[in-house]
This record gives sequence, C-alpha cells and structure tokens, in this order.
Amino acid sequence: APARADTAGGEFDELGITELRGLMAEGRLDAERLTRYYLERIERIDPLLHAVIEVNPDALGEARRLDAGGRPRGPLHGMPVVLKDLVETADRMHTTAGSLALEGLRPARDATVAARLRAAGAVILGKANLSEWAGGRSLTHHAGWSARGGQTRNPYKLDRSPNESSSGTGVAVAANLCVAGIGTETNGSIIDPSAANCVVGVTPTGGLGGRGGGIPGGPRQDSVG
Repeated sequence: APARADTAGGEFDELGITELRGLMAEGRLDAERLTRYYLERIERIDPLLHAVIEVNPDALGEARRLDAGGRPRGPLHGMPVVLKDLVETADRMHTTAGSLALEGLRPARDATVAARLRAAGAVILGKANLSEWAGGRSLTHHAGWSARGGQTRNPYKLDRSPNESSSGTGVAVAANLCVAGIGTETNGSIIDPSAANCVVGVTPTGGLGGRGGGIPGGPRQDSVG
C-alpha cells in the first residue's frame, strides 16, 4: 500500500497560532518568512496530496505589507490560512467549488469569513481542494475529488479516504501546509475530514460565523468553520 506522505523536518510544523505569534513578538519570525515557508512546503509536498487547488499569487505581497505595518493588525497577524474553494475571495484566485464549470470565476468581493480573516491580519495562502460541489451533485461521488484539483489524499495513509468535502482543508492542516484552514459543513463536511486526518475541526452553529459569499450546499444547514 502507498506509504505515508513525507512531511518531516519542518521547523514550524505542529506549531499553533499562539506559538507562532510568540515567535513574532520576540522578533524571531515575520509574516513573509512564515508565508514563504508554507508556500515551499506546498510546492514540495502537495503534488502528492492534492490538498491545495490554487495558491494565492499575492500571498507574499500580503505578508510583506503586514510586516511593513509596524504593529500587529489583529489576533491572526501574519498567519497563513487556506480557504475551501467554496469561499469567495476578491483577488486573483478563482472560486469554483472544484468544478470546471466555474473555472475563471473571480468574485467582486470577499466572502464574510475571508473579509474577517483579512481584518484580523491573516494571510490568505490559497484555496483548498474539496469534493466537487461539496459532493452535492452526485450520490456516488468520491470524497475529496474535484475536476480542478484531482483526488485529495490522506497524508497518513495515501490510499485511505481523506473523507468528505472539506478534505483539502483537513489534509492541508494535517500536512503542515498552512497554520489553519477554513472549511464548510452541510452534513459532516468539517468533522469527518478532521477525524480522518487527525486535526481539530470546529463546526459553529449555522450562520454564527456568517455564510455570505460562500457557494451554498443547502439553504439552512451550512456552517463555516
């Protein structure tokens, strides 16, 4: 059977927001260095995992602007975050739900969660792969597969399922391709890939975090977490 992905050897691996913010406060780390670190990991490791469907071409520029600001913008200052490819961003990235039908779509404004992340100082690192259309267009879909991103693979056992539609987000966090990630859930799409990929997933009460600007899976159950 295929082996576990090689994710060893990273100096910031498994460090959380609190630890990384501490290093920044001590002057031992800045947003550009941390962003570059994760971009290099994506380039090296993600061809095996297919967790990141697209990298933000402006991520390093965002990080440099944060460093040049002179003081922390917010509680997520300089933290590179990936967003599931259902979450709209008003930048040079696409928002497609993993589908070729929406390829080239660049929204005019950020989704609520994307805008709040930027306001808190996060660096939007890229878009995460998913079950195409969040798995909502087929009863027989393959968990973690999309036409744009291919098959997301579980980093702990490459032939095991990454489990359901926020799989790219779960795998990206598990493989240390970002500090944290945003997924969406209609019916298990955050908690299932979190369990399968050994990360903590939080599914807030529906609507608590703001669902505006997210490609919907259902009219009432969707939650961003």
